[in-house]
Amino acid sequence: MTHPTHAPASSARTAAPAALRLTNVTLRLGSDEQQVTALDQVTLDVRPGEFLAVTGPSGSGKSSLLAVAGGLQTSTEGTVHVAGADLTTLTERQRTAHRRLHIGYVFQNANLLASLTALEQILLAAHLAGRLDAAARTRAGELLEAVGMSHRANRRPHQLSGGERQRVGLARALVLSPEVLLVDEPTSALDRARARDVADLLAEQTRQNNTATVMVTHDMEILDAADRVLALRDGRLT
Repeated sequence: MTHPTHAPASSARTAAPAALRLTNVTLRLGSDEQQVTALDQVTLDVRPGEFLAVTGPSGSGKSSLLAVAGGLQTSTEGTVHVAGADLTTLTERQRTAHRRLHIGYVFQNANLLASLTALEQILLAAHLAGRLDAAARTRAGELLEAVGMSHRANRRPHQLSGGERQRVGLARALVLSPEVLLVDEPTSALDRARARDVADLLAEQTRQNNTATVMVTHDMEILDAADRVLALRDGRLT
């Protein structure tokens, strides 16, 4: 896997409208005395071609931030715009359709289907979006090679290590070149060398596909791959 050169953000990218915009987003979980504020008045813009890293301790709201940004959870207050649509105004079915077409999501636990091979996991994402064609098949193969998994293309999840499953999940999220890419702790099951490779791949794909990427991580050694780093503390961005 090649390590890309990190060029400064271009003025054109800086001027581009945000692909992901959260405005005064608050997320409260539970009810009454048990209520917890997971996100507290979060406002955030991420532009096409920008790689943003978000750090913070466990329980600070990092996974909640990704869930709300990806339309997997609805905020209590505020608005969430992704690729021109306000997710807070869409029905659940509309949010699901929008997510499939415009958002790539890398889950911390990979969420692979037990019956499918590594290659089939990636092609399924294209199929669900109605974009399973020759270009998608070619890109799936290229991405498996990029994450160092081409030799495991025909293996099922139970035949893969935790780190290998995570890399397949990353390739799956990238196959449609999404406008917004949300990544939850992508290096937690990887060794140092592979963690660096994954961080550099994210940076490379972000620039190559003009994607707005948000990565939450505890791994301080890969933050230099990002264009910008923010900290989340008690549900507030700093």
